This record gives sequence, C-alpha cells and structure tokens, in this order.
Amino acid sequence: MPSLMSRIAALFGGGSSTPSRNRVRADYLGDFTGVARPEYAPKPNGRPDPGEIVWTWVTYEDDPKAGKDRPVLLIGHDSRGTSLLGLALTSKDHHRDGRTVDGVTETADGRHWFDLGAGAWDSQGRPSEIRLDRVLRVDPAAVRREGASIDRARFDAIMAALKRVKGWS
Repeated sequence: MPSLMSRIAALFGGGSSTPSRNRVRADYLGDFTGVARPEYAPKPNGRPDPGEIVWTWVTYEDDPKAGKDRPVLLIGHDSRGTSLLGLALTSKDHHRDGRTVDGVTETADGRHWFDLGAGAWDSQGRPSEIRLDRVLRVDPAAVRREGASIDRARFDAIMAALKRVKGWS
C-alpha cells in the first residue's frame, strides 16, 4: 500500500524526482514556427510572464507523447495571445561538444545553446544553458511553478542570440 506522502504527492503531480519518458501529456501545443516578438515583462504576481523561468512539461521532439518536466525561459506570447513562448533550459554543458561563435554553441546535431549561468530556478545552483533553435508553445495553465526572473540585460543578450540563430530581425 502506498505511503500517505506518496499518495499526497501523486495528487499534486509529484512523487518522483526522476522524469518519466513514458508519461503522457495532453497539453502539447506544438512548437512555435513563426517569428516571435520577444517581450520582457516579469511580474511577481504568481502567473507566468515573459522574462521568467518557469517549470513546465516539455515534450521530446522525437516523441510528442513523452517528455520531461524542465525549466523554460518565457520570451513572449504567440500571435493569438493564448500561448506563451519559451526556450528550454538544461544543466548539461554543451561547450565541449560543439563550436562556439558569438556566445552561441552549435553542436553536431544542429542544436544551438547559450550559456545562462546559475540562478534561483535550479535548486542545486547548477549553471544552465538555453536551447535557441527550438521555440516552445506553452499553455499558461500547464506551468507547474515559477522559478525566477532574469535581469533585463541577460534577457536582451539571449534574445540577440536567438534572433541570430533564427534569422529574425
């Protein structure tokens, strides 16, 4: 019989610190493919806003029915205003795996990464990198929790790198 704590954790979507590749989520909205209009508007209001790093479900590209709960930097809204746009973070270091130009590392698989550094979004204080070549559409209701806001200068540096990678003006 499950313990009281595991039953409580299950009620709130927790129970395991190890994400499951087999977990199925119905809230995948598809990746964003247009030209984003980044905005910086973090507000300490308990709701997800651009300029904040939040935790939410991110699907795997090779299997949209599976994924992982991970931190995502919110960068704006889609054209309808119904979805947030975000960039996934990772604590894995990609610099040794790729070539770095103007602060952006391109790995052999064609992915582009930008060093974010450490912050309050990671409870272990690990440095993070942001993936620039995949822009996620995020349902605001699917955000599990806010992690932290980033400062405007750091946000602007990430957006400049994103625009270079995506070819946006």
